[in-house]
Amino acid sequence: MVAFDDQFRRQLRELFIWRRDVRRFRTDPLPEGALERLIDIACLSPSVGLSQPWRFVIVEDGARRRAVIDDFKTCNADALASYSGERAARYAALKLSGLEEAPGHLAVFADKASDIGHGLGRATMPETIEYSVVAAICAMWLAARAEGIGLGWVSILTPTRIYESLDVPQSWKFIGYFCVGYPQAEFDRPALERANWEYRRASKEFTIRR
Repeated sequence: MVAFDDQFRRQLRELFIWRRDVRRFRTDPLPEGALERLIDIACLSPSVGLSQPWRFVIVEDGARRRAVIDDFKTCNADALASYSGERAARYAALKLSGLEEAPGHLAVFADKASDIGHGLGRATMPETIEYSVVAAICAMWLAARAEGIGLGWVSILTPTRIYESLDVPQSWKFIGYFCVGYPQAEFDRPALERANWEYRRASKEFTIRR
């Protein structure tokens, strides 16, 4: 049995504190094999029934990247129009993607039709397939931060256009699109908190006892 000491646990907590959703990237290329190595770590995550439903698409083609960037710009303009007044001004000032600067683009899907795992554990809660993929993403995010690499989850996108742009099976469920690269600067507070958009609450606000 592997034992982890107090020093390791303190460092692990620091890793969680310093993990950030990065939007401002340097354009330096990632080391060869870096994305593949992070995907290897993600695949160590738990999954319902050992279904391993994650599907990773490394997006390298310039035209496909441009299609994603164009979709983001359209969706972001629509989102801005949904706000007004001071909140609209704050939204307009936010940098919400690093798609044009980040050297790495990664799309992640859940293969809901896969027969790996033989359906174990998901008959009553089929959504655990997607949850398993999100767990893998979290593992990858922390592993990336441990290497000084940042991830930015871009959710301001149209899923149907992602399928068209990346030419992936319609049976896959789109989970997330990520910018991957080295951050311009590192912070121990979320960017949205620093921009006074929202603040992080204490865990007791989300915890009840029964």
